[in-house]
This record gives sequence, structure tokens and C-alpha cells, in this order.
Amino acid sequence: MNKRSIGFRITDALLVVLTILPLIAGLVIKAVTTPASDGIEISGARIFFTIKMPLQDLPITESQVNTWLVIIAVFFLCLFLTHGLDEKCSSKRQAILEWIVEKTDGLVNENMGDYFKAYAPFVAAIMALSVFSSLLTLVGLFPPTSDLNVIAGWAVLVFFMITYYKLKGGFVNYLKGFTEPFVPFTPFNIISEFATPISMSFRHYGNVLSGSVISALVAAGLQGASKALFGWLPGQIGSFPFLQIGLPAVLSLYFDIFSGCLQAFIFAMLTMLYVSGGFPMDEWEKRMARKKDKKLKKQNKLSA
Repeated sequence: MNKRSIGFRITDALLVVLTILPLIAGLVIKAVTTPASDGIEISGARIFFTIKMPLQDLPITESQVNTWLVIIAVFFLCLFLTHGLDEKCSSKRQAILEWIVEKTDGLVNENMGDYFKAYAPFVAAIMALSVFSSLLTLVGLFPPTSDLNVIAGWAVLVFFMITYYKLKGGFVNYLKGFTEPFVPFTPFNIISEFATPISMSFRHYGNVLSGSVISALVAAGLQGASKALFGWLPGQIGSFPFLQIGLPAVLSLYFDIFSGCLQAFIFAMLTMLYVSGGFPMDEWEKRMARKKDKKLKKQNKLSA
């Protein structure tokens, strides 16, 4: 084995460690900051500390910390997947990465069109952040996707993107869109405009949070039932939650994995459809053509 191979493997191992390290840090933070509890609790994100600000204090919550841990973990995961790329695709890692890239490019091209092909990394980032945030429950950490503030921030970002592309057709054309198909529909169109980020937020947040609540309630119910049925057994055997074996894992398989991945896909799909659907391609092309004609006329006058 040559030195290059040894260096390559060391770099690989380092990237794997750096990918796992944020999760370990999250578990340590939770173990240190979580007070002792006798049973299962259902609560929101805990506030670690608050930063004093001029207008309003800024609380640093469990959602914010876990979001940054996910971002760091995904960053090093991407470095691991892209380490050692070659033209021949000689590793399974590169094959998986190329499959992800091809599927994302195809998804964006199919739903947004060729004009938005550069949005593939953004869509992939949304899905990765959402999926891994939801999957934090598998290791016992609070999922940021069950915090409305986090999802609302994503939805507001998408709302600004939608408005930005709608304005590419001109401000007058943007205002005219509120009067379609008839002027009396203007109030409903305005409400619909602001309802978009709200619906995106509550759809994603509600599904993830409900799964966590249902899983916790079922686990608590099974713990109580197990104690009632087997509490007469001597010693630690009577306190062992026999009924919690199996069923919570099945629920976690659905709510944490399937539902989390599904909601990430739905959020990304809605982002693509809303952004591309709000872009007035015909009006934008007309504006570009008029600007081009004006520029040519100005150049002709200067040359004359």
C-alpha cells in the first residue's frame, strides 16, 4: 500500500469522524442540560440561554443548535462523498453520489424547467436538511422540523423567492396578477399570496410534530400497561417495560423515517412548483427583448 492510499484512507476516516462528531456533541449537550425525569415528557425546544438585543432578546434554543449540528454533519458528509472522485466512477460511493445528482437534476428539470436548472443544489440542500433534521429523533435528539419557527423560516425564504421571480415580469404585471381572473377576486388573491408560506410551514411542522407526539404517547401508554400487567413480578423484572418492545420501533420506522422523508420531499416539491409557477416567462422574455432593443438603438445613436 503506497503513501497516497494511506493518506486517502486517513482523510476518509477523518471525514467520517467529523460527520458523526456533531451528533455526539448533540447527545452530550442533551445529557448535560436535560433535567432528570421520571417518565416520558412531551415538550418543545428548550431554551439554552438568551442574548440581549436592542429591540428584542434572541433566545438560543435546542432547535437552532441541532440545526447547526445537522448542517455541519451534512457538510462533512458531502465532503466524504465527493472525496476521491474520478472520471471512471470506480467506487460505490461515487455511484451513489452521481445517482443523487442525476435524480435531483431530473426532478428540478421536470418540475421547474431548464431556466431553473441551477436550482438543483438548493433543492438538494432543502431535502437533506429536512430529512436529517427529522431523523435526529432516531438518536434521541430534538428534531428542528418539529419547531414551527424553523419551518416558518424556510417558508419565508421560499416566499421571498416566489415574489422575486414574480417581479421579474415587471411590478405592474405583478400587481395585475392579483386581479386575475376578475377584479373582485383581488382580496382572495392577496390572502392566497400570504397563505402560501403559512400552509407550507404548518404542513411540514404539523406532520413531523404529530408523529413525535403519537410515538411518545404510545410509548408512555405501553409503559403504564406493562407496569400494570407485569408489576407483580419480583425485582427489576416487574419494572421492565415488556410491551414497549417492538411496537415503538415500528411507529418510529413510519413517523421518523418514512414520514420525515416524505415531508422533506413534499416541501421541496412545493418550493419548486411555487417558484417556477410564479415566474412569468412570457412577460420576462418580452421585457428582455425590449431592453435589448433599447440597448441596440442607444448603441446605434452613439455610433452615428
